Parts: sequence; structure tokens; C-alpha cells
Amino acid sequence: MKKNKIIFWVATVIIFLFEGLMPLGTLVFAPEYATAGTEPLGYPDYFAHALIICKVLGVTALVIPKLHPILKEWAYAGLTFNLVFALISHAAVDKNIGYMAMPIVIGAILAVSYIYNRKIKANGQDGR
Repeated sequence: MKKNKIIFWVATVIIFLFEGLMPLGTLVFAPEYATAGTEPLGYPDYFAHALIICKVLGVTALVIPKLHPILKEWAYAGLTFNLVFALISHAAVDKNIGYMAMPIVIGAILAVSYIYNRKIKANGQDGR
């Protein structure tokens, strides 16, 4: 069904932009801000750089149509863990509801992407 593919791609592109392209753009074009999200939480600078690389790899795995399904499952899991731990970190350290809301919203969009990816695969619409 075409509706499933549209919903999947809209959700996946949003995830790609927020979790992949924006952090990578920050790392490349404004590296002084690459640690802006992790430094106040007490994480070392190298953690922010590793996190950006892992996010970019994860979202890239989501947008490659012919990638093996197990790799996509791992990408969804890794991105989910990232969001869960971001929520926990913000809840434990700065307790700012605005910072805690963002991982929840992005996580909901990631869940939509995952659910519709599964629907597309179940209906045999993945193009294979």
C-alpha cells in the first residue's frame, strides 16, 4: 500500500535529518558546538564525537532500501537506546522537561518509522 511507504519515508527522513544530518553538520561546520548537548551532562568530548558517528551510521542504515533487515533492526535498536539514555541523562542531571521531551518526540517518530517498515516488509512491498 502506497500510504504505508509514504508514512515510513516521511518518518524516516525526519529521523535522518534530526539524528544524522544535523549532528554531522554541526561536527563538520561548527565543531565548537559538537559537544553542546553532552558536555552539560558531564560526558567527555570524545563521547559526543563517537555518538555523532554512530547516529550517522544508524540513520544511514535506515535509508538504504536494500540493506539486510538484521542491520536495520540493529540500527533501530541503537537509535532507540540512544534516545532512552538521552532521556535518562537529562532526567537525572538537569531535570529540564524541554530537554526530556525531545528524545520522547524523536523516539515516537522513530517508532512510526519502525512500525511502518515492518508493515511494508510484511506486505512484500520492500521492492526486493
